[in-house]
Amino acid sequence: MSEPRATARKPEPHPPEAANGRRLSAQRHRVRQDLATAAMKLFATRGYEATTVDDIATAAGVARRTFFRHFKSKEEAIFPDHEDTLVRCADLLASADPREHPLDTVCRGIKEVLRMYAESPTVSVERYRLTREVPALREREIASVARYQRLFTRYLLGHFDDAAHFDGDDDPMLAEVAAAAVVAAHNHVLRRWLRAGGKGDVEAQLDHAFEVIRTTFGTGIGVGDLHRAPARVTTGGDVLVTVARTDAPLPEVMRVIERALEAHRS
Repeated sequence: MSEPRATARKPEPHPPEAANGRRLSAQRHRVRQDLATAAMKLFATRGYEATTVDDIATAAGVARRTFFRHFKSKEEAIFPDHEDTLVRCADLLASADPREHPLDTVCRGIKEVLRMYAESPTVSVERYRLTREVPALREREIASVARYQRLFTRYLLGHFDDAAHFDGDDDPMLAEVAAAAVVAAHNHVLRRWLRAGGKGDVEAQLDHAFEVIRTTFGTGIGVGDLHRAPARVTTGGDVLVTVARTDAPLPEVMRVIERALEAHRS
């Protein structure tokens, strides 16, 4: 007697709630992008002051109330992705491996912002031109950047216990300065790329900037016990001895060794 034929199991369908959620998210994203595109075109052709919310809604083919479901003002409309990007950055920080150097985590976070711009170079270049010409738009962008910096500062400061913030310890101050440096480096690289018309490998440029920041701040912000550098180096004659914590990130240990070698040779 022949054996019964095995039947392939059908994949479990996605729950209707999940599918609906994805569909609504995609629809929301599409409407926001349509409104942003309409706003940018009208600002460029009519001028910022002459463009109203009603004009933007009409050009995007939606009602005025739909506009205000997505944006609070017309200047907010040309920055449609900042809210979602801020959420992605927060999720990235929250899910980071605790063994990862916190400064490396912050650098990964700010890359999400860079990719937001790099996904649409033409749009980003035009937005940059508008923000330079319209003070209200420039102030809106500055406010958005400040939110990222606060997020990264809170993350780095969260690696210290309460006593460190009140005992005159310099490490919490260094964490705040490092967060500001990461954002400043991102802004510098981004502006240079935008002024070049969105040409070139902007992620590689940002990676180089991160190396400069890690060299400057990295050993002051460690993992776990942040009051100690990840590695200590002593030299005697032609011998270099390194003592590192077992939880120290290898790239940071290597940077400490490289700096020690350079100092010894000079």
